[in-house]
Amino acid sequence: QVQLVESGGGLVQPGGSLRLSCAASGSIFSIEIMGWYRQAPGKQRELVAYITGGGSANYADSVKGRFTISRDNAKNTVYLQMNSLKPEDTAVYYCNADLRKYNGDYLKNYWGQGTQVTVSS
Repeated sequence: QVQLVESGGGLVQPGGSLRLSCAASGSIFSIEIMGWYRQAPGKQRELVAYITGGGSANYADSVKGRFTISRDNAKNTVYLQMNSLKPEDTAVYYCNADLRKYNGDYLKNYWGQGTQVTVSS
């Protein structure tokens, strides 16, 4: 069984920083893409950023220049460094991964349980 476990959320003032982590565990052969999504109250879940196994990163326009995604392939962990946070960044942040559980497996998509980020003074 595969699990994605997020950590690092919390309450921060506008202009502050937070670092989210997401560790994948269980029966994992390889992880292709790892990413972060977020969902604010009353809104649809949206892509924040994703990173390929080779380290190529992509960002939503709303977070470019403020957020940085990175990963440690040896630890099956993805990070999201969030700087210059704004109230509109308030949401539940979800980790997402496309991975194979064994050699020859189909690529499957997994979600974490989410971590709350609140930006407020």
